[in-house]
Amino acid sequence: MFYHLLKGLDRLVHFERAQAHCDVPCGIYDPSTAQIAALTVVRMMDLMADLEAKGGERDAAFYNSMARYIAVKEEHAEKAKHEIRVIWGDYFKKEKHPDVADLVHKIMQLGSKARQTADREVGVQFVEAINEFAEVFWQTKGVKTKRAKAPYAPALEMVYPDL
Repeated sequence: MFYHLLKGLDRLVHFERAQAHCDVPCGIYDPSTAQIAALTVVRMMDLMADLEAKGGERDAAFYNSMARYIAVKEEHAEKAKHEIRVIWGDYFKKEKHPDVADLVHKIMQLGSKARQTADREVGVQFVEAINEFAEVFWQTKGVKTKRAKAPYAPALEMVYPDL
């Protein structure tokens, strides 16, 4: 009912229509959230491997820790995928960046594989694919990038804007 009232009012007053090309104001997209989430995936894989390597009794403490590491790994792999999908879908234009779709597809597949396994190499590939995405993203903004090791475990190389 409210909609019909506004539509009728618009016919009388002719409100100027607002238009936007994305869901949120431009300039707030940043792949760093996806990068940190992907690093977290590798960190959880490392903690899982360390716990397994320690051996010892498979008691409640072991299963509790392992379950928590797995849950966080799963959550952050999905978070990274979500962040990449949002930037890709809301920010990138197919006409200007046709190759980004293939990179996003690769990220989605690696993120799913990282959820399915504890294979650290898959996690590292996931981080690197998101780094590639970050380079392309910052390039579209006219911002140079640099690579440096993350200042926390697992200390993998990350892409940062060179401000």
